[in-house]
Order: sequence, then C-alpha cells, then structure tokens
Amino acid sequence: MIVLGLILLVVGWLAGISILTTIGVVLLVIGAILAVLGAVGRPIGGRAHYF
Repeated sequence: MIVLGLILLVVGWLAGISILTTIGVVLLVIGAILAVLGAVGRPIGGRAHYF
C-alpha cells in the first residue's frame, strides 16, 4: 500500500492531477499506519500482518 501510494503521489505530481496526488497521500499515510501497527505486534483485522 505504501508503494502504491508513493507511485500515485509521484504520477499525480508530475502529471498535475491533484486527485491522484491526494489519493497517493492518503494511501501512503494509511500504509504507514498499518505498517507501524503490524510492527508493534498489534493484530489488524485478526491478522498479525496486513499484507
């Protein structure tokens, strides 16, 4: 999710499409939150890892 967010962020920024940039930032933040929660051992949706 972090990689997809980063790709959308870069493509949206280079193409000048603000909706892609916004979606990229949102995915990047959600992916980072899920990665941190998974790293500290907190189960997410009943799973230890979200990937």
